[in-house]
Amino acid sequence: MTTSPLEVLLIGANGTLGRAVLTALRERGHQVVTASRKDADVPVDITDPESIRAMYDAVAERYGEVDAVASAAGSVPWRPLAELTTEDVRGGLEGKAVSQIELVRQGAARLPAHASYTLITGVLAREPLLTGSVASLVNGAVEAFVRAAAIELPGRQRINAVSPTVFIESLDVYGDTFAGFDAVPVARAANAYVKSIEGHRTGQVFRVE
Repeated sequence: MTTSPLEVLLIGANGTLGRAVLTALRERGHQVVTASRKDADVPVDITDPESIRAMYDAVAERYGEVDAVASAAGSVPWRPLAELTTEDVRGGLEGKAVSQIELVRQGAARLPAHASYTLITGVLAREPLLTGSVASLVNGAVEAFVRAAAIELPGRQRINAVSPTVFIESLDVYGDTFAGFDAVPVARAANAYVKSIEGHRTGQVFRVE
């Protein structure tokens, strides 16, 4: 362990990425509190601001001060542009952009001056694909927010994003969609979370590709 153990709140610990991040952080000696819709230390629906507020309250009461918030959660619709509805666009923004922004907005006033936030985006922010227009929109929005929030967060709080390409472990689900992309092991993306949480940089988008 090269740094003091941290108390990390990990949202979305049950997915492919979340499980890898959980493993990487625990192997580094950090204490991890998991939050998700189910099967987690604390329940949360990140699309509901009241649920996020309740999550932060519960974590503070049960586990004390949090040093870092790491998000590995967020969903967007994959539909052709001609078939997209306004609800699809709003749903994608709520599911991955507004939800993660709300984690930071509420956390900024609650977390200590040294705390950090690590959000999740993705390769579609820079390499669009068919049926992925909402994903491109949302990933780009989160990355723009990270750069802007870095100069406004209180104290010494930091914020970064991890932006991976498709994972080897997910090729059976997304392989045809990402034809020609070089897939990476999910552990590489988990290492980017470690870099963000243990490091000192802010306003960065750590590409994993």
